[in-house]
Amino acid sequence: MTDDVPEPPVLQTDRLFLRRFILADAEEVAARCGKKEVAAGTLTMPHPYSVGDAESWILSHAKAREEGTGVDLAVVNWTGDLVGAMGLVVDSRHGTAELGYWIGVDFWNRGYATEAGRAVLGYAFGPLGLRRVYAFHFVRNPASGRVLEKLGMTREGVWRKHVMKWGVAEDLVGWGILAEEHPDAS
Repeated sequence: MTDDVPEPPVLQTDRLFLRRFILADAEEVAARCGKKEVAAGTLTMPHPYSVGDAESWILSHAKAREEGTGVDLAVVNWTGDLVGAMGLVVDSRHGTAELGYWIGVDFWNRGYATEAGRAVLGYAFGPLGLRRVYAFHFVRNPASGRVLEKLGMTREGVWRKHVMKWGVAEDLVGWGILAEEHPDAS
């Protein structure tokens, strides 16, 4: 594991490709993240969500890559629709990363989060050389837990009233996977 996060390649799956975000994506990001259901499932996404919010978020990605703290990828289907985002917050000191994602409401229940997550885990345990990836979801969002389970993660516990979302103390469910548990491990 190096201290920097290399420029991610375009990752491809059967139905998706994952690439860097560009400023031209801001309107689509704002449209997807502007749905309250999407913002409600993430810890830090505000609602309402403007094009300016999307531009600021996209511009922050280069700094995270340069500092070696993260990578955020646009999840795009083969017809060119921006489906969502999948990213890693990397802690190179420990060889770990937190997986985070959102998928636009119009693309829910199609397996896109699982498909994109498999590609990102392959990148995390392959080129990035991480030893562990973990993720959290709100207890009230069991669909996210099903995605993490399909990715091969192990449910590690519940952090009771661990975070605040819109003034409400929320329980989080924690999941993790080690490099040697990943299906592509050698």
